[in-house]
Amino acid sequence: MTNQLRADGTLRHLLTLESLARTDIERLLDRAQTFVRPLGAKPPVSTALAGITVANLFTEPSTRTRVSFELAAKRLGADVVNLEVQLSSRVKGESMLDTVYTLQSLHVDVMVIRDPEAGVPDLVAANVAPHVSVLSAGEAHVSHPTQGLLDALTVRQHKKRFEKLGIAIVGDIRHSRVARSAYHVFRTLGVPDLRIVAPESLLPAAKEFAGCARHTTLEAGIKDVDVVMMLRIQKERMGQVDLPDADRYFSMYGLTPERLEHARPDAIVMHPQPMNRGIEIASDVADGKQSVIRDQVRNGVAVRMAVLAEVVGSRAVTVEGGR
Repeated sequence: MTNQLRADGTLRHLLTLESLARTDIERLLDRAQTFVRPLGAKPPVSTALAGITVANLFTEPSTRTRVSFELAAKRLGADVVNLEVQLSSRVKGESMLDTVYTLQSLHVDVMVIRDPEAGVPDLVAANVAPHVSVLSAGEAHVSHPTQGLLDALTVRQHKKRFEKLGIAIVGDIRHSRVARSAYHVFRTLGVPDLRIVAPESLLPAAKEFAGCARHTTLEAGIKDVDVVMMLRIQKERMGQVDLPDADRYFSMYGLTPERLEHARPDAIVMHPQPMNRGIEIASDVADGKQSVIRDQVRNGVAVRMAVLAEVVGSRAVTVEGGR
């Protein structure tokens, strides 16, 4: 793995949360919190990244992640280029590195990459010029670091301290980059009771998620937890034979109001989206008073602003807007 830090210890790339120290993560969360505004307030804006160009290279579909990275960059004053593989020269056979070198020659400073192939963000980070930063916007089933950070920020906003929490991650753990980044960030932040809950066929290999309690029944898996994080079935990463029956899955693992009663009364419900309502989560839970799913979406822009400001590094971020 390419070193994510510069020689002076500042963040240059963000490829994974696995190797980041707690102090690095907490600094990013603190910085992200300064960009959070209540719904209806003017969003934070800055000229700190004026003259910086950010390229979003997405070779997988994305709504929330791509839009929030674009908004984050623009609110910091950067120029933004969005490149979709079906519209780029990669369709004609150009390699990812040739695409990267082209963008680098056009004075792109930050490359935000989502790719279905494991190792692509690291490959790019290892080959860009010293002034260029690479941010992973989702790597195969391996990692989704900004999602992990926004999940941690959301939990911190509602639960304050991590050291006494019980958190259950429920659903298709085996194929989920969100689950892996959540695991890394919550372990680093000191969560003592971290659980994964799934059918046996959707649990990860035994060597993964070390220290997590494993459950194959939802009721036992979420009993007395403070946070329930639901995940969708990753159909695009499965063979047809592996796809669970939707009705049967919901009958056993769908989060309903009745099942949520097994968690603590003040437990919060999270979901990275897109949601499959009626498969992994009931609508009256997704839209209910314990749901913080919309907070996660709001926090996505704030976290990505913090990461962009951090990797550019040399300019102070002056924020305008808000109440």
